[in-house]
Amino acid sequence: MKVILKADVKGSGKKGDILDVSDGFAKNFLLKKGLAEIATSSGINAINQKKTADEFHKAEFVKAQKETAEKLNGTTVTVAIRAGEKGRVFGSVTTDKIASALSELGFDIDKKRIVTKEPLKNVGEYDAEVRFIEGVSAKIKVVVTAL
Repeated sequence: MKVILKADVKGSGKKGDILDVSDGFAKNFLLKKGLAEIATSSGINAINQKKTADEFHKAEFVKAQKETAEKLNGTTVTVAIRAGEKGRVFGSVTTDKIASALSELGFDIDKKRIVTKEPLKNVGEYDAEVRFIEGVSAKIKVVVTAL
């Protein structure tokens, strides 16, 4: 019996998969628990259209992320913070402060995507990386200045 899975089933498949399973397994487990539905031509067609649409949207998302990374690559961001006499910062420059400085430049970047090699605790220039998705990142410069 051909079925379309409505949810992930361990050992059988993932949601949206079309499987050919035994009648007993389909009737007594998958259909009874609502984990699957009987595969009809319209159901199979709907699944195939949904997969095609998902692939298209994912490709568009990756394309948009790459464009943003290209625009952001090489950007210099200035963050002003209170500092002592010798350039020692009170506290440190956080990724939240870097993200807000980027938003002033017109980039809406989540603070969790910004990675620095070491804590920014002194006045100076530092390298940072903005990681969008796997394989797509941008290098930026962070200039820490004293108020």
